[in-house]
Amino acid sequence: MNMQFNQYEQGIPVEQSAAVSEVRAFMVKVYNWMAMGLALTGIIAWAIAGSPELLKMIYQTQGIFFGLIIAELALVIAFSWAINRISATVAMLMFLAYAAINGVTISFIFLLYTQESITSTFFICAATFGGMSAFGYFTKRDLSGMGHFMMMGLFGLIIASVVNMFMNSEMLYWLTTYMGVLIFVGLTAWDTQKIKAFAFSASEGSQEHSKAAIMGALILYLDFINLFLYMLRIFGRRR
Repeated sequence: MNMQFNQYEQGIPVEQSAAVSEVRAFMVKVYNWMAMGLALTGIIAWAIAGSPELLKMIYQTQGIFFGLIIAELALVIAFSWAINRISATVAMLMFLAYAAINGVTISFIFLLYTQESITSTFFICAATFGGMSAFGYFTKRDLSGMGHFMMMGLFGLIIASVVNMFMNSEMLYWLTTYMGVLIFVGLTAWDTQKIKAFAFSASEGSQEHSKAAIMGALILYLDFINLFLYMLRIFGRRR
């Protein structure tokens, strides 16, 4: 009774306070899963980069490299399609499998850039991501309009990047680089705001609640990785 009285006295209804706590606890799970995925990706990328034999096998054998890319795409599609049919354990394994494969495919960054610049870019990216995610979490403004605009920009970015694979234009390269940073900065805020709503998709502690947290982690993981790779083009020092 005293706790309820104090909450109303401070202008915070009990129900609202409970909802805020539920969202906060859910987002902590999301960020923890995301951090676990990033750590797994980083460890595997670093380990692969330290093995010339593995690097040669992966990047000089087109079948292996493109097979890994296809496996990544297949995992994301399968995860999104089957999320309502699979258990939380399977969802967790699929997320970690994706993070592990992604660690293999991005290990090339250690060949192109110095380790110092990779580290510094990671911290720049983490600070930027953290700031935009916090904005998305705390803002009262509906970010749907901005998010839809960013999604349109993402499709344009993909098309421009594919075109530049054939044109090899330096101007288009830098244009897509800065576009990529801007787009994923915006998507980070919008996705965070969307993921907050996942907290109420199911009761806390249920399989659905756990799967929603893993889904949110995958979304933010993809935002972070893409933002990092585009920032690395700007801040990375080539070997």
